[in-house]
Amino acid sequence: MSRDPKQPPVVAELGRPETPQETADRKAASSAAYRSSQTFRGLIAALIATVGVVLLIVLIVPRGDFTGSDSVDLPAAAKNAQSALNRPVLLPTPPNNWRVNKAVLIDGKPIVWDITVAPQADDARGYAHIAQAFDADSDWALTPLRGTASKNTVTIGGRAWDEYVIAHPDESGNINYALGTQVGNDYVLVYGALGKAGTVELVAKISPQIDELEGGR
Repeated sequence: MSRDPKQPPVVAELGRPETPQETADRKAASSAAYRSSQTFRGLIAALIATVGVVLLIVLIVPRGDFTGSDSVDLPAAAKNAQSALNRPVLLPTPPNNWRVNKAVLIDGKPIVWDITVAPQADDARGYAHIAQAFDADSDWALTPLRGTASKNTVTIGGRAWDEYVIAHPDESGNINYALGTQVGNDYVLVYGALGKAGTVELVAKISPQIDELEGGR
């Protein structure tokens, strides 16, 4: 006597054996779920790897308030700028324990002799630009100060300075205060993240060189 062929198992949810189509659909759904799971795991792994790379970059890249690390030979840079323009440029003497980190001519209208300085102390914060805009007036200050206009003047070293109080430093490249003055045909602007007291101190220190610049024109 021949034996009956083996019957497919009864599926509890159906109360009967699966049809071939139902079996195919179930396997397809299972494969799709597996692939989705693998994709999700891959996504998580990629995200973890990306976060790790970002953290590594944050740890190894030096941070500060300005670009530049090596001190600049300011007299030499000023001499080169003066030769290039064939006109006097400001050669300030920053306070003791301050460092000049940048001294460049910025091409444009107007051309700007831009010097970046910062305190050297390990616990000191902030930086400042000492900028001489050639053949310019106070209207030029609106550009580096992102539209902030002067509403007051202060006197430092016998010279009147336009005062700029930055209401929202986070929207102005962290610039929080500035002082500017007309020196002959040029406009000198001292601005950065030193606050009022630090900026006034810096301006007082470089005032003799500003007077020399004006007298030598």
